[in-house]
Amino acid sequence: MKKFLSLAIIFLLTVTVTACAFAADKKVKVKFNKRQLKKIELTEAPRHGEPMIVLREKFEDVPLFGEAVATQDQMINFINKRNTFPKINCSVPELVRLYYVEAGREGIRPDITICQAIKETGTWNYGGDVVPEQNNFCGLGTTGGGVKGAFFPTPELGVRAHVQHLLAYASKREPRMEIVDPRYELIKKFRPQIFGKLTHWTQLNGVWAVPGNHYGEDILTLWMQAQMPDASDASLDAANLKIMLADDKAAAYVYRGLVNFEREDFYSAREDFKSALDVEPELKEALFDLALTQEQLKKFDDAIKSYDELLKIDDKFVDAWHNRARLELAKNDYKNAIKDYEAAMNIETINADALNDIAVAYFRQKKYDDAWKYINMAAAQNSTNPTVQANLEKFSKGVKIKK
Repeated sequence: MKKFLSLAIIFLLTVTVTACAFAADKKVKVKFNKRQLKKIELTEAPRHGEPMIVLREKFEDVPLFGEAVATQDQMINFINKRNTFPKINCSVPELVRLYYVEAGREGIRPDITICQAIKETGTWNYGGDVVPEQNNFCGLGTTGGGVKGAFFPTPELGVRAHVQHLLAYASKREPRMEIVDPRYELIKKFRPQIFGKLTHWTQLNGVWAVPGNHYGEDILTLWMQAQMPDASDASLDAANLKIMLADDKAAAYVYRGLVNFEREDFYSAREDFKSALDVEPELKEALFDLALTQEQLKKFDDAIKSYDELLKIDDKFVDAWHNRARLELAKNDYKNAIKDYEAAMNIETINADALNDIAVAYFRQKKYDDAWKYINMAAAQNSTNPTVQANLEKFSKGVKIKK
């Protein structure tokens, strides 16, 4: 039943977006210049996900309230790594500082709150209804269909509103500063069933975002990635000490593997992740990190096998579906690649990368009608995705649309 519902969602999404893209005009005819298209190569989307540390605390147990685990420097580096030129109206260090001040004042975990903003804004790349000038970092007031939501005059007030909105879910205590969240009183008055009652990040699923499947888990995955060690000798020394002293050997091996990964010592990283799996064969973080390392070593069949094992353990691991599909696409295994991209979209319905890569799979098979449909669907979902826009521009040179 669940699988049927998931497929139904994808079908409805496809119909809706296709209708928007092509205006449902039956008189429109698309003609493909096959000679021109033979000169074109569409590009697949980048690999998904970053290496992961081991978080023994279950995602559903991570509370909204608490101290930061990641430092401000770690969060600054994490943002810069994901987007060299974020569209914000202050510096990255200043934005991070604001989150630590505003969230810290209310007792909300600032590092995870920043990760929610990263998810909501695409690391301040935007592309949806919200624009950078709004200083709206969490989609406050957006309902889709071009509704832009709330505007705030400064990044500081945008951050404060974000934190206050979280507080409305997590506590009945009034914010310590004047309320600037335009929806705070609406939650208090019209949603008593959730006001002050959602104290954990995964409880935001289906509430902050709709349908919001895995919404809280996605935020916490980003938070884990932000805590990654660096490539310094000090990190390597600390990792060796962890293995020597730690009771949790599997997590310690993963940590050292991550240091070696950052140092681009991929052979040592591979051995560390395998050592972790020797201790704990179903450790998801070790399997995902091993697959990424095998990709770096060009051991693509081994990486596919690691993703196979991971998806047997957790079939909701969207980045594993996406990355396995990319490897299948590279092997011209179009049927399985498309199947895996569709599985990724069952979990994450707004997924321009998956739509882009389905278009690539059809294009390489010279099924231009399907490829054209999917690349336009991808562009309709995300107007700023650089891979999608580049592919659409190239593809358009070999297409004529007539009415």
